[in-house]
Amino acid sequence: MTLLETERVAVPALRRSTALRRRRRSAAGYLFVAGYTLLLLAFGVFPTGYSFYLALTNDRGQFTGLNQFVKVAQDYRFLPAFGHMLVYLALWLVTLVVLVVLVAVVLRSRVSSGMSALLRFLYYLPGALAGVASVLVWLFMLDPDVSPVSWLLESMGMHTFAAVLSPGNLPLILMLIAFWTGAGGWMVVMYGALNNIPDEVLEAARMDGAGPWRTAWHIQIPMIRQWIVYMTILAFATGTQLFVEPQLLQTASLGRVSPTWSPNQLAYVYAFQQGDFNGAAAISVCLLVVGLLAAGLLVARSNLFTLDEK
Repeated sequence: MTLLETERVAVPALRRSTALRRRRRSAAGYLFVAGYTLLLLAFGVFPTGYSFYLALTNDRGQFTGLNQFVKVAQDYRFLPAFGHMLVYLALWLVTLVVLVVLVAVVLRSRVSSGMSALLRFLYYLPGALAGVASVLVWLFMLDPDVSPVSWLLESMGMHTFAAVLSPGNLPLILMLIAFWTGAGGWMVVMYGALNNIPDEVLEAARMDGAGPWRTAWHIQIPMIRQWIVYMTILAFATGTQLFVEPQLLQTASLGRVSPTWSPNQLAYVYAFQQGDFNGAAAISVCLLVVGLLAAGLLVARSNLFTLDEK
């Protein structure tokens, strides 16, 4: 067989082998994401679609357009619930972003590696607790009769548990609970993002005369901006789902906290106390729209999914 004939036989065989390997890699990739895709469809896409169906129909399955949304919007509890949620979100997001980034920068730049690892572990520990357990810990901390910081509560004029759980204090209390349970994990994430900044960049900043804070403000924070936006989007989404914390505070305070303090609580009342699943679905869709609008705005303004050109 001549060299030319050998090439004519070998090249197609090589192409077939290459195509087979590509198909196998492609199949492995599809198989890898199949489990997540099935769970996403079962517990994300289909329930969301069903919620839209309920929100646009009545209890007899008849299409009613936006009537369910008009009905819940006219409920005297609707606007206060969303107002409470927005105040809580403002406190939660500002505190989270500022303190998490600040602590991560300090741990990365001003603390030795051994101490930094210990502190990151301690910050992360509260996040290992479930939401219910975290609320129980804070109920103990906020009761002046048993709290180890009762002197601090009394110095602020809060001598009883009912005074601590007054409506004006609830956004701050819920923000403290959320920060205590969720901020530690994000500190670890931000610390990892800061570690991805090349040492040559930081060294160049020092040689140009930039101190620690100028380096943080002009170099480190801009270079982890996409991670900060990512954290903000997830924290916003979590904040709109506020339910367990105010529900347990409402139970522990023997009704002093409103059972419809947050939109999720109001949806719960609609669904399981009034038997109005269509109204509950309308409230859920409103929360979904608020979350999508906020996420879309942040993604568009931050170029979150833009790849760096090399």
